[in-house]
Amino acid sequence: MSRGDTGGGPRATAELWQVAVATLDGNWEHDHTVPSRTLYPHQWSWDSAFIAIGWAHVRPERAWRELESLFRAQWADGRVPHIVFNPALRGAAYFPGPEFWNSSIADGAPDAATSGLVQPPVHALAAWRAYRRFPSDAARAALGRLYPRLVAQQRYLATCRDVGGGGLACLVHPWESGLDNSPAWDAPLAAVPADAAVMRAYRRQDTARVDAAHRPTDLDYARYLAIVASYRDGRYRDEALAGRHPFLVECPLVNAARGVAEHALASIAEVVGADPGPHRERAARITAALVRRLYDPATGTFQPRDLRTDRLIPARTVLGLAPLILPDLPRRQAGTVVVEACSARFGLARRMHRPLPSHDRTAPDFEPLRYWRGPSWMNINWLLRQGLLSHGRPELAEGLRNSMIELVARAGCHEYFHPDTGAGLGSPAFGWTAALLLDVLAD
Repeated sequence: MSRGDTGGGPRATAELWQVAVATLDGNWEHDHTVPSRTLYPHQWSWDSAFIAIGWAHVRPERAWRELESLFRAQWADGRVPHIVFNPALRGAAYFPGPEFWNSSIADGAPDAATSGLVQPPVHALAAWRAYRRFPSDAARAALGRLYPRLVAQQRYLATCRDVGGGGLACLVHPWESGLDNSPAWDAPLAAVPADAAVMRAYRRQDTARVDAAHRPTDLDYARYLAIVASYRDGRYRDEALAGRHPFLVECPLVNAARGVAEHALASIAEVVGADPGPHRERAARITAALVRRLYDPATGTFQPRDLRTDRLIPARTVLGLAPLILPDLPRRQAGTVVVEACSARFGLARRMHRPLPSHDRTAPDFEPLRYWRGPSWMNINWLLRQGLLSHGRPELAEGLRNSMIELVARAGCHEYFHPDTGAGLGSPAFGWTAALLLDVLAD
């Protein structure tokens, strides 16, 4: 197996490989991998996708079990819930737990207790990469079983969630973006009525395990809960979102992931005997809609659109770089996004001395310690590296790869990292950090 050099030689690389495998093994839970034993003890949607990419390098059968266990909890309308709760754990193990979500009230919800939200659809990409890594008969059979479920996931986002009518999926909660606490959501969240005192009725589990200064505030959480309650009280139906829901945003990352998923599905279709043509056509439409609705030529970057005001959100976050993952992003937009990534705001360079942050380093609200408001994340760096490779910037991709490896070499498999010092933050022994480290080491 080919593995990259961390700069410390083959021995250092082998040690990192062993740390990553041990982390995944320690987080394995009978048919899926928990993101973290301490902070996230259930199954998370996009975590499982990234984790499957890592498993494909060491235990391919677990990659397929990871994805299939998640999709067993798919709703009848095609949505893949962002949390699948482990029934063996008591409700207090995580907040908000299954009682708060009460998913059983929804038509078409699975027997398993889940949330009612989604996350970026990176699952088709994960399935395709797992298959390419080890294209066995068993992998081909698993791909065939997953294909209709992946198609249903895409159909849900394309139909039920096209609230703006412009061909893009809409988020109904910041948690659906995966970048839960990003400054991109501050403006639309400010319009959500909530009182921080509401949190006195609940006990947060995150701040009991990590520094509260690194996590969303109680006021943020009160607003998060208010948005969930609005969606839950409507029985998680999407038909009336435009008229009543307090948070409706088109996100560059989620929609770029949709486009990449269609490209992956076109490749999967060829393996399982389906027609790849419709996937390619949908991918082209998604890219065109992203450029039309979310690209801001004044800044040369992509920005979320708040559907309640029909305005682009001006915060310069890493979300604006995400469409670079689209292989068919037009040359003009790809070029300006790379310029943005290389600016002082993000600092991408051939030789990376510090990792890519999640928010503009020059902004007054940049917080290098607080969840998604500045720290560096392995999964975002991994996605952007794929984009750089597909748009002919291997030298920048290599710099990003080296910075990712150095983060873990210095601090371990943490959930996220200080973007200047590289210090590990959040939960230790984090699943997708370990999984994506294996992928870049093997590349």
